[in-house]
Amino acid sequence: MIAAAAALCGCGIYKPYTRPEIKTDDLYGAGVATADTLTLGDAHWHEMFSDKELQQLIELGLQNNTDIRSAHLRVQEAEATLKSARLAYLPSFNFTPQGTVSSFDLQPAVKTYTVPVTASWQLDIFGGITNAKRRARALYEQSSEYRRAVRVQLISGIANLYYTLLMLDEQLEVSTQTVDKWRQSTQMMRDLKQAGMATEAAVAQYEGNTYAIEASLYDLKYQIRQVENSLCTLLGQAPHTIARGKLEAQRLPESLATGVPLQMLTNRPDIKAAEYSLMQAYYATAEARSALYPSITLSGTAGWTNSAGSAIVNPGKFLWSVVGQLVQPIFNAGAGRARVKIMKAQQEEARLAFGQALLNAGAEVNNALAQTQSARAKNELRRNQIAALERAVESTELLMRYSPTTYVEVLTAEQSLLAARLSQIADRFDELQGAVNLYRSLGGGRDEAVEAETGK
Repeated sequence: MIAAAAALCGCGIYKPYTRPEIKTDDLYGAGVATADTLTLGDAHWHEMFSDKELQQLIELGLQNNTDIRSAHLRVQEAEATLKSARLAYLPSFNFTPQGTVSSFDLQPAVKTYTVPVTASWQLDIFGGITNAKRRARALYEQSSEYRRAVRVQLISGIANLYYTLLMLDEQLEVSTQTVDKWRQSTQMMRDLKQAGMATEAAVAQYEGNTYAIEASLYDLKYQIRQVENSLCTLLGQAPHTIARGKLEAQRLPESLATGVPLQMLTNRPDIKAAEYSLMQAYYATAEARSALYPSITLSGTAGWTNSAGSAIVNPGKFLWSVVGQLVQPIFNAGAGRARVKIMKAQQEEARLAFGQALLNAGAEVNNALAQTQSARAKNELRRNQIAALERAVESTELLMRYSPTTYVEVLTAEQSLLAARLSQIADRFDELQGAVNLYRSLGGGRDEAVEAETGK
């Protein structure tokens, strides 16, 4: 039997899981600079998000969010499963007292009893229990990484919604200022009309554009309310107004270091969860192979009885017995081997899913990096554009007053200026959102794993 167990080592019954060979070269895309150093994803979220209002919202979300609490319960379930798998190595004991009263042909009743303690112990010679324990351990680790993934997703989700609110606030402020400016311009057109220097069409055009911008204010207010409600949902609270800062006051790390792609294997919780899923499938296959070979069980009974024949009468005598049993499957219509094939197919599916998760993660890093870099590159250009358009508005207004320049040129310049200001705000939001997405894509801070384990 020992020789058979040694021969079975080559079948993968006893071998622990090893990571399959994977290629991470250019995982972030060609041209992305990488270095084996600390990345943006290694920063603690307090360092990443310095806004005090945002920090309070994140802390509130980590305390109240339903998904976080559900993930914590999932870890507890996996921990109980692992504990149960570990206890499978130990024998089981049961107390099974039994008593009978019988009478034959109206003779005086005979009372018998047995008060035994039974024990059963399965020997793990062919690795069935070991592989089940290892699979339970992988399940526990996967649930822990899932909890961390939910935590990272929650932090980045709160941050993105918070920055969306700041962007909408800024756009509302700019649009409100524009409405006031256009009202003044409309009154100026009325004055020019009375002086015979403008037409009714010019006045009507200005009025129409003013009303259009005023209507857009209500769209922005509605969007603000929607984002606030979405944020309240993440916080586990009823809808209410969110206290917040200003868009221009936000500061994020200037460095966008991504590290080497291999670091994602230890930083990103979803990647680690995918690998633990592969690990579970590997041990499930090994467990299915173990079921093809004999199982050995030792059982025993010890206790008192008076039902072992005429030699034993009340009070009962001590009785014990030990039984060894070996079960070797001979014919089960191929069910055992079919189960091995099923487990191997599921293991291959898990391996493909692990590889795809790596590819998806690399694409997310590339997208977030490109989003942030693109937004930062447009900052100076957008400032120059707004400065030029402000000069254009000022010049066309002066020309309209003192020369035959038409009102259409003024309208075009003012509309272009409003669009440029709104685009500048959107660019700033894209920069913030890109940094948040890059932070999440790179793992969202390894410090979170420690906090999650301690329940903070």
